Amino acid sequence: MIDRIDVSGILRTSVCDLYSNLVTRPTGAAVRIEIEHRLDEIGDRALAILDFSHVGLLDFSCADEIVAKLLLQYVSVDLPRREVYFLFYGMSESHMDAIGAVLERHGLALVTQRAGETPFLMGIIDGDQRQIWETMRDLGSADPVDVANAAGLAPERVERALDDLWRRRLLIRQDKAYVSLGGGAIRGAAGTATASEPPPMHAR
Repeated sequence: MIDRIDVSGILRTSVCDLYSNLVTRPTGAAVRIEIEHRLDEIGDRALAILDFSHVGLLDFSCADEIVAKLLLQYVSVDLPRREVYFLFYGMSESHMDAIGAVLERHGLALVTQRAGETPFLMGIIDGDQRQIWETMRDLGSADPVDVANAAGLAPERVERALDDLWRRRLLIRQDKAYVSLGGGAIRGAAGTATASEPPPMHAR
């Protein structure tokens, strides 16, 4: 399932209907709790597109409460029955400054995209993983052999990196193949293109 979550809408309903800034830790915690409630409703295997397009300010404490804590809670192979993937959409430069700092602090990484632009990785990621993720982004969907051929790397090396990227929920794994979070399905759900989604997830 693919679910688009308007972060500014969550902010208005959980804190103040005239508020557009994510500042102070209590504000971030309130927004995160509401997002968690949404995630609990969309099943054990889902992609959540967190849309920051209408958020004004975002400070470090809110970035830590929302972004870091969501990733730490859901992006884990210690939760074998839950596969939650995140695409962080519509972030401004100022948002990315705060988020980049918390990703570095916790050793995390995420996939982000601006309207009409190519998705990219933020955070802590090694060279092989970044190159392989970018190859997957360009391919959309592929098995490890095809990724290795496209990247010009040894298949064993690519297979290990793909598994690591999946474990960090930076790629979707579908049987023996992988699907990029920056594929047509994701762009369509975020409002930048129209395309069919990777099965078995269904947009709502």
